[in-house]
Amino acid sequence: MTVYGFHASHEQVPPADLLSAVVHAEQAGFTAAMCSDHFSPWSARQGESGFAWSWLGAALQATDRIPFGVVNAPGQRYHPAIVAQAVGSLAAMYPGRFWAALGSGEASNEHITGDRWPRKDVRNARLRECVDIIRALLRGEEVSHEGLVTVDRARLWTRPPTPPPLIGAACSEATARWCADWADGLITVNAPHEQLTRIIDAYRSAGGTGPLHLQVHLSWDPDRDTALAVAHDQWRTNIHGPPASWDLETAELFDRVSEHVTPEQVADCVNVSSDLGRHAAWLQEYADLGFDAVMLHHVGQEQAPFIEAFGAKVLPQLDVTRPRAYTAERVR
Repeated sequence: MTVYGFHASHEQVPPADLLSAVVHAEQAGFTAAMCSDHFSPWSARQGESGFAWSWLGAALQATDRIPFGVVNAPGQRYHPAIVAQAVGSLAAMYPGRFWAALGSGEASNEHITGDRWPRKDVRNARLRECVDIIRALLRGEEVSHEGLVTVDRARLWTRPPTPPPLIGAACSEATARWCADWADGLITVNAPHEQLTRIIDAYRSAGGTGPLHLQVHLSWDPDRDTALAVAHDQWRTNIHGPPASWDLETAELFDRVSEHVTPEQVADCVNVSSDLGRHAAWLQEYADLGFDAVMLHHVGQEQAPFIEAFGAKVLPQLDVTRPRAYTAERVR
């Protein structure tokens, strides 16, 4: 059985509306949630970028029992000691209901510090330093470190009884293989099944044993043309893979390089259909590949019709389960 969760996109929806949406999602039958952590949207048309950590505290309080995750990039915009403090506080207040996925980030969010945007290999090395620092702080150690990041006698005074999982974010086989050495699980985004299978195999063959999470981009409307138009309007800037997705710095640049993207190209990376049965079949296929948690991201800015329709017609077609408590000790 698979956990099916709601993805809250801070790039697209004001945080107050997202808070209402995630409460609605829990009531509709979604058994988990996660959110993005951006300083900039992918497109000026998306037009939002709420602060994920403020929202997470409100969302965990507003919901009854579903766990939450966030995808974060420590090392430039966030000092790892601050990430550890944020993770530790949420996990202390809501034990077993919080996890964080860590990745190397994108320039669109990180360039705001004015620091040079490093090469991918340097970003990975910086991330690994950050992971070790965050874990040590969550264990209660005092940390001093000099490297790609610097820490001076940091100590967390508020910590959860058990550290929450730190999950690796990966969109390639190479990154998935690298994550297996340190991550309590893996999260990736929907792609052709062959690519997803290679990513899973790379993680597992390298020794990765934690749960597998998948973020699925989808667009639904009773009218298929409307669903496709919504996807094209909101998500055409997201069809660009690395290095463009890593290195472009502003929403305006993403809009510029996406001027000639067609709706059909968007449909190659967003599951677009007016048929709720087809959406259920897609989601079941991801579960059959081995994903333990599938997080649904409707790429439109209006979330309520999607939540109502999927809660009433899609989730009942699937073997939906609730996750066990999220603790790092469970998976490492």
